[in-house]
Amino acid sequence: MITRLSHTTIFVLDQDEALKFYRDKLGFEVRTDFTMDNGFRWLTVGPKTQPDLEIVLMALKESPMMPADKVAMMRKLIESGSMGGGVLQADDCRKTYEELKAKGVEFKGAPEERFYGIEALLKDNSGNWFSMTQPKQWK
Repeated sequence: MITRLSHTTIFVLDQDEALKFYRDKLGFEVRTDFTMDNGFRWLTVGPKTQPDLEIVLMALKESPMMPADKVAMMRKLIESGSMGGGVLQADDCRKTYEELKAKGVEFKGAPEERFYGIEALLKDNSGNWFSMTQPKQWK
């Protein structure tokens, strides 16, 4: 029986720069940073308030699982801002938007009211976009 999702992967163009973004701008903590003998770096981060989730910051480079032509396609999609990374939940979307914007995080626009809550779309420094959402309190 599957009991939970423990890891999810975000492909990034540069792991060192991605680490700086997710740690220093978003405030995530480093969970694992280990380089294997073959040079493969296993780098994971996650929100401090969610210790059971690890976000793998996977370097986009050629490997047995990712041939060169697929790397080129993925790079183009990521750089174009076409790859969505998921939903990041915030207690106060407007306040968090202001804090992250002051740190240089790129947003597609200011927070807006939606039927599901308040949302602002942000991009990481590779080009992956995320919905940052303050969920609506349903009664």
